[in-house]
Amino acid sequence: MQEAIVITEQPVSVSVPAGYAFTLRCRAEGRTPLQYQWFCQHQSVCCPVPGATRQDLPVTAQQTQLYTCRINDLYKNAVFTNWVKVEVHQCVARGLPPRLWQGEPVIILNPMEQSGEVGKPLQLRCAAMGVPAPRYQWYRNGNLLEHQKKKKLWITHAKVSDSGTYLCCASNSHGECWTSAVDIHIDMCRSEKFFATGKIALLVGNNHYQHHPNLMAPVTDVFELSLLLEQLGFQVVSLLDLNKAEMVTAVSRFLQLLGKGVYAIFYYAGHGYEHSGRNYMVPIDAPQPYAPENCISVQRILQKMQQQQTALNLILLDTCRKWYNPECALSQVQPLEPWGNTIYGYATSEDAEAYELQDGEFTSGIFMKYLKKHILQEKKVTHMLEDVLEDIGQDPLVTGKQVMEIKHTLKEARSLTDPIYPLGATAECWGCSHEPLSKMVIFPCGARVELHFHWLFSNLMYVCAKLQPAPDHVADARLLLCQPTEMDHTAILKESHLDQVESLLASVYKREELDCVFQLCGLQKIQTDVVLQLDLHYTQLSTKQRTCESLQTTLQKSLLGQFFSQRNYSQPNYQTTPACTGSMYLQVVSALSGDPKGQASLRTGSGHSLPSSNPSNSSGEPEENDENDLSELCSALLRAGPGQDYP
Repeated sequence: MQEAIVITEQPVSVSVPAGYAFTLRCRAEGRTPLQYQWFCQHQSVCCPVPGATRQDLPVTAQQTQLYTCRINDLYKNAVFTNWVKVEVHQCVARGLPPRLWQGEPVIILNPMEQSGEVGKPLQLRCAAMGVPAPRYQWYRNGNLLEHQKKKKLWITHAKVSDSGTYLCCASNSHGECWTSAVDIHIDMCRSEKFFATGKIALLVGNNHYQHHPNLMAPVTDVFELSLLLEQLGFQVVSLLDLNKAEMVTAVSRFLQLLGKGVYAIFYYAGHGYEHSGRNYMVPIDAPQPYAPENCISVQRILQKMQQQQTALNLILLDTCRKWYNPECALSQVQPLEPWGNTIYGYATSEDAEAYELQDGEFTSGIFMKYLKKHILQEKKVTHMLEDVLEDIGQDPLVTGKQVMEIKHTLKEARSLTDPIYPLGATAECWGCSHEPLSKMVIFPCGARVELHFHWLFSNLMYVCAKLQPAPDHVADARLLLCQPTEMDHTAILKESHLDQVESLLASVYKREELDCVFQLCGLQKIQTDVVLQLDLHYTQLSTKQRTCESLQTTLQKSLLGQFFSQRNYSQPNYQTTPACTGSMYLQVVSALSGDPKGQASLRTGSGHSLPSSNPSNSSGEPEENDENDLSELCSALLRAGPGQDYP
């Protein structure tokens, strides 16, 4: 049975300066004419707003208050909107908000740099204005803090691992704004005497070869390792399917970003070989047969890592070590310095192969199966790798075929879980957070679509589109992302590779229902802006005709396009926003056309259409309420009924 009164638009919370004029709105539908009465609550006292009997409530901000609207019909049915908070900032810096302010977030309070002690509470505060009121998300060392989504970041008992660079993002439907970054230092316990000035990782997985058999495991292994290293505070670049020139460029950028005291990890999964104790990685464009000049020397990379005065160098090679081309000359590599900071983790022993394992819908290397089990342990790196070695040795699938090997000169009990203490001014951020960016676009008919940009790897991105509730005059809406022709050489993958990457997307974002997705891979090859087309097919209720509207969305050169260009790099930046946030803009151009057949084609290129879904209604409840009895107050108002002004 249809409800007597249905609220179609809830009011939203706002955060504004004193004296700012705005309007609270609500909309409802009923079977009889409706009556409205707005209420405000301040310091636990609730009362009706005099004369506020319309759908819109003009407000001039004076003090922080809560508002709700009671809606009743002629049959004495009544409902209340969500409570919303009007947060009023009495002291705002001159020039804020800016002229012609449209409600986008504006930071008015930045967090303060501070030092703390282990076991003591830690609190950081920030504040932003916005209409609607901004949402908050805190980051440490560029990594999202899952449960820190309020203006105040609160840690009850600080640990040394809580040290690092913090900043917060305030966002609403108009955009986002970032606080300044601050360094937080927590004094170390006696048992925690080692730390890193930064943590940098480069992960490369070569799967799709031009002249050699393709592999399956590196896709999954690189993805899973990148997530684990981000948990440990590493800034990670993860790359798939690189030719020799791209591998050389990626390693060069990686080396330039290392510095004194940094923990550095280089991981490679793909074809490889060993020759007289030298290890070589095989790029995807290496000929058959290949020689050292077609490949990348691992020992040469490690030698250059040492030259950067790093505190820890970890090389993980998930590749075969079969002897190959014994008549070829060796690469010229100088002996390593005896600095006691180097570890080799080989997936297999000399002149042996490394095996892949089919685990459900994913293929993983045996080495990664056990490495991901132990890598988060708080113990010396070599001891952690010994646990991996023991587990591989006990696996009956590879008994007598694959045994891990560890070589090291690590003289100190350094662990991958050691805290980070940045030193001095730094510049340039390495890596890309897996946290997606988002952008709202609006079609001429009024339909809104939220676009999300998911980086599964640093050179592979998914564009995901979600249709918001359609306007009243639009029905049976279907959405499609179209493949640009100029991206054909970049966006197409072999089906086996494509299916595996899509499975990874589904495993990470399985809770999110999307209308369509589009994949862009090989981002390092992109040298110009990318244009995507978004088509909306729908039925106009007034004419019953099928219509198609199109928007062209321009994505700026990807992070990897800029990363692979010729630039000068210094130490990694632990004091900027996550690296992807400034690398993209959207420029929207719209077009309208009718569909004479009354149907929408939902297949094109590598864009994949999914069943449309209605998003859950988001609450207008303010993110942070100072009051604890809102539900009791709302119940009291409901009991009062439409014939009384207040409880």
